[in-house]
Amino acid sequence: MKKYLIAILLFSITVTAFSQKEKTTYYLIRHAEKVKTDTTDKNPELNKIGKERAKSWKNIFDELKIDAIYSTDYNRTLQTVAPIAKSKKLTVQNYHPNNLDVDQFLKDTKGKAILIVGHSNTIPSFANKLVGNGEYLNIDETDNDNLYLVTIEGDIIEHVMIDVE
Repeated sequence: MKKYLIAILLFSITVTAFSQKEKTTYYLIRHAEKVKTDTTDKNPELNKIGKERAKSWKNIFDELKIDAIYSTDYNRTLQTVAPIAKSKKLTVQNYHPNNLDVDQFLKDTKGKAILIVGHSNTIPSFANKLVGNGEYLNIDETDNDNLYLVTIEGDIIEHVMIDVE
């Protein structure tokens, strides 16, 4: 896990090394593993592995500055981000990916470090909206360990997807 944290920090430092402009950083993650025993349950909790992953995410974000946390209003996303929010003493702000005004979101979060938690189809879509292209595809249902890192300074947008396992 340390090598991933180092990669994140190096990416972040490299992006800002030659710029005096205000930097905005977005960290986007999918919720941790959920209970799948009831296929009709639209709002499942995290399973045991998911709860452990939520703790792992907390450990990664312990070393990073976070100004605000956004999550969809589902048990699995809120439980994924809860350890981070508690550690950072931040209130989780709900967002709805289908009703998100990206331009307004960019204005509201400018110059901050933002963590966004969502789903296999919403996180890549959100990242694509932030970077202005369709590079990121939906996440496989079994993949819960991708971290999308997007930094924006002026007109310069840098982004990377890191598989943390």
